[in-house]
Amino acid sequence: MTQKQQSTQADLHPQTNDDVLAAVKWAAGEEVPLEIIGQGSKRALGRPMQTAHTLDMSALTGVTLFEPEELVLSAKAGTPLEEIVKLLDQHNQELQFEPMDIGPLLGNKPKLGTLGGLVSTNLSGPRRLKAGSVRDHILGVTAVSGRGEVFKSGGRVVKNVTGYDLSKGLTGAYGTLAVLTDIIVKVLPRAETEQTLVIVGLTDADAAQAMATAMGSNAEVSGAAHLPAELNQGQAHTYLRLEGFTPSVASRIENLSSLLKSMGAQERLDEEASRKCWINVRDCLPFAAQRDAPVWRVSCTPSEGHAIVHAVKNQTDVSAYYDWQGGLVWMQMNDGNPNAPILRNTIQQHGGGHATLIRADVATRQSTDVFQPQPAPLAALSKRYRENFDPKGVLNPGRMN
Repeated sequence: MTQKQQSTQADLHPQTNDDVLAAVKWAAGEEVPLEIIGQGSKRALGRPMQTAHTLDMSALTGVTLFEPEELVLSAKAGTPLEEIVKLLDQHNQELQFEPMDIGPLLGNKPKLGTLGGLVSTNLSGPRRLKAGSVRDHILGVTAVSGRGEVFKSGGRVVKNVTGYDLSKGLTGAYGTLAVLTDIIVKVLPRAETEQTLVIVGLTDADAAQAMATAMGSNAEVSGAAHLPAELNQGQAHTYLRLEGFTPSVASRIENLSSLLKSMGAQERLDEEASRKCWINVRDCLPFAAQRDAPVWRVSCTPSEGHAIVHAVKNQTDVSAYYDWQGGLVWMQMNDGNPNAPILRNTIQQHGGGHATLIRADVATRQSTDVFQPQPAPLAALSKRYRENFDPKGVLNPGRMN
């Protein structure tokens, strides 16, 4: 059963933007909290909510504008991401931030995400090292604030922004500020081919050094990740992805291989195997099977990722792997306890960063700070931001608190 199939008879099913506006106006007037969903694939992210009504956006779907020559696409928020990916494939284009499909990690079917859910959670893939995050590719949005007011931000062209770029602020807000109805994104040409250089058998610390060396070279690495032996059939693999035109990739991978030849034995993945490898990394599939174990997404200084994992392992049973050159660590707590104080104290001792609890049962998400606690000045700013957009707290209340 998917998360969406668990919804109640109190669902609201808007068919148009005007329906969304009417629903939010009603909720604000009656002070009735709403849970906002698309296909429900990300429903288990964030703090649990107690809402009597669900605003189901799945009927607001469809690509409303696509100009391949201008590298611009606009779609309704409920549009399945898979539909957009297939359309872009036909034109050899892509969403370069490599959107994560989090469904399997959370126990749902794959490929259920929507464009609105993607923007609301800002979950970006391994290419973030080179291409940036979801936030960096949003050109504009149309949305309904918690006040019941329609507003637009941005537009169809890339330009300098004066004042507040509201589309950036809504990205990663988990639907707590406004209901997205239309989204404009920048699309880019897809690489002609890709290959991945694999270094075999490195320790976490040596892998961090190898990835740093690769990223500092002129190889134009678009992905750098490390899976320890325990997560990779008994053999540690460090992955370095190169993308582009075929002759360029062939030349660059030879140079990178030569640069790193002293680090250890090497293998190479062709285009098909490389794509499968990076889907595995992107979607956190190494942790998809053990669904009763909490999973954290840790952002930290790349050079400190392995040190954080080592320190946490000295205190509890944990498995981990590294993306973004080690700047993103996926960490599974194998004892079933989230161990938030251990993890966050360790991160603080190693230069700082933040940890988000991505997978846990309802009771754990109720009792644990799912998101990194903010410093007092930033928390006060966030509070004022929410009060301006949703003064009565009717949109996804408590999901980020």
